[in-house]
Amino acid sequence: MLSRQSLELRQSQHLALTPQLQQSIRFLQLSALDLEAEVAQALEENPLLERDEEYATEAAQAESETRAIEREGWSMLSASNRAHGADEEYAPPEASEPDSLLRHLLGQLQTTHVVDRDRVLLELLIGELDENGYLATSLDEIGAYLPDHLQVDPDELRIALRLLQSFDPRGVGARSLSECLMLQLEALKDKADPQVFACACELARHHLPLLASGNLKQLCVVMSCTREQLRAAHGLLLELDPKPGRAWAGSQAAYVTPEIIVSKAGRRWQARLNAAVVPRLRVNALYERLLREGRAASAEPAGRNAGLPGQAGKDAAPGAADPVPKGGDLSGQIQSAHGLVKSVAQRFETILRVGQAIVERQQEFFEQGPGAMRPLVLRDIAQELSMHESTISRATRQKYMQTPWGVFELKHFFGVALATEDGDSTSAKAVQNMIQKMVAQERAEKPMSDSQLMAGLAGQGVVIARRTVAKYREAAGIETAALRKSRAFLTYGKRGGLPGSESPPE
Repeated sequence: MLSRQSLELRQSQHLALTPQLQQSIRFLQLSALDLEAEVAQALEENPLLERDEEYATEAAQAESETRAIEREGWSMLSASNRAHGADEEYAPPEASEPDSLLRHLLGQLQTTHVVDRDRVLLELLIGELDENGYLATSLDEIGAYLPDHLQVDPDELRIALRLLQSFDPRGVGARSLSECLMLQLEALKDKADPQVFACACELARHHLPLLASGNLKQLCVVMSCTREQLRAAHGLLLELDPKPGRAWAGSQAAYVTPEIIVSKAGRRWQARLNAAVVPRLRVNALYERLLREGRAASAEPAGRNAGLPGQAGKDAAPGAADPVPKGGDLSGQIQSAHGLVKSVAQRFETILRVGQAIVERQQEFFEQGPGAMRPLVLRDIAQELSMHESTISRATRQKYMQTPWGVFELKHFFGVALATEDGDSTSAKAVQNMIQKMVAQERAEKPMSDSQLMAGLAGQGVVIARRTVAKYREAAGIETAALRKSRAFLTYGKRGGLPGSESPPE
């Protein structure tokens, strides 16, 4: 078989992801916190990029009000100091260092009479505790990484742990929830009823998973106790703290900063960007002008460039100590700075367009609440804005909207459509809200089953199958009727009212 070579000319089109487009896509899928970290890193690495000193109208007004309050406060403080003969230079007292679980336990260790070897082991165990006061590392692992020449016996570690578990708060140093509850129960041995105390110990030691399942009948059979004793033992366990170290925990709640704020203008709801999360960036105008002049000068004959360095020095800003780097060093930085400013602007423009489109589709939600949410899918917004669904997905993930009903992620407003009896449609989120309302209004001693919830939804015009009701109930974080009934029995029993008995629960 003979092979023959030939030359052909073909023309085709393909989409290439330029670095600028890749950066825009990456910025769009970042959360507000991640974007701020990216901007801070870019400001540190690129000397031509800087924050704009001009603020939005809302931010400027808030800043002026803050400064006015500060001036008024300082003037009142100065007047008070002069009235009391205080010094002109006033220094507020330094804030004390916040206490922690580690400092609290080490303080108790200093007042405990132990030999130096046990003191070192106690300090080692205290350092292994987590923020809740639990010993997450086993004693075998702790003993394994200790140097061999110390010859630490496992019994020494167990004795040190037992001493640590006697410290305040009770339950610290536990290796499991069961052990934590048992340590706290030891302090209540002389105060509680012996039978109730024995039942509570049995629950904490062996039957916590069965108690969580809510199968009270099986619990009574396994433990050979009455329901009254079980209720009293459960009430005793509720008085204990499953996380004894959380009072000293230094972790703070992470608050969500919304990027879209919804407000009512006339009869319609409108979306606007939150000025507090929009970074205001610009390229240094002086460096950019000097770079253009340097490029123009390099294109002229050498004889005409003799006076350019001095002239550039005259045009530079007064007080500039360091010379500006050469144009070849700055050209890439300027291009990168302009690209970042453009990507940030495109990101917030896209988020605002998507947010406004969602607000237009969910006007009933903002007027009436979560129960009036309409069905919406990514394809609807993508077709309206002439964007790809993947772009809408990136613009709604980890982006939040502040509404009169709370702060929601933009993805919260999307849901499948469910038909109603009147020929209209509702969203899955609205059905979940209906189920939550019905469960909140049910009788504690007779919770509604999935079949009853299905009938209640049908009475509101939403006809769905029982298994669909179960799926939406689980998605809303609602337990089964049997488990809700068992929990109600334990909860109301210690108040004196038994569900289903002659004394109704409160």
